[in-house]
Amino acid sequence: MVNQKAKYIELTNQYAVYDQNGAQIAGVQEVGQSTGRKALRLLTNVDQFLTHRYEIRDAWGTLLLSMVRPGKILKSTIVVNDAAGHELGRIVQENVVGKIRFALVDPAGSRWGAINAENWRAWNFNIQDHTGAEVARMTKTFAGLVKAAFTTADNYVVQIHRPLEEPLRSLVVAAALGVDTALKQDDRR
Repeated sequence: MVNQKAKYIELTNQYAVYDQNGAQIAGVQEVGQSTGRKALRLLTNVDQFLTHRYEIRDAWGTLLLSMVRPGKILKSTIVVNDAAGHELGRIVQENVVGKIRFALVDPAGSRWGAINAENWRAWNFNIQDHTGAEVARMTKTFAGLVKAAFTTADNYVVQIHRPLEEPLRSLVVAAALGVDTALKQDDRR
């Protein structure tokens, strides 16, 4: 489960990652923001045009993955890197109207899979490998009435059906954070 930290005013995104038993196994922190940039996010509506950088660290603080969402106009791309900074692949938004779809591609551009919204609200997704076989599911869960009324925090459950090879494994792990950043970032205040 990927759980976004609830905040009344969101200037730096934070998430916690839990295993199937509810134990926190990782944390995600948005990094690289200056005071000026935080002020810009607070006072304007230009978040989608800004680059967002995230670090995913295990419970001991060891860097596992990093992600970058460059500024966008309509479609998002999320670059997923390993701990050494080498690109593992990208989560690339393919459309902006209808049921949202993302391609999962390696650095050479080879397609490893896809993330497909199952409805127009983009809350439930199936994640497929390059053959079209479903390898995981991602579902946005309701955070509760009070949390939903006063914050923009989201929670996603990712169910991985079988062991996956790289880079697909890292792209699926990054999927919930990537989709939240790609689709929901612009709605935040």
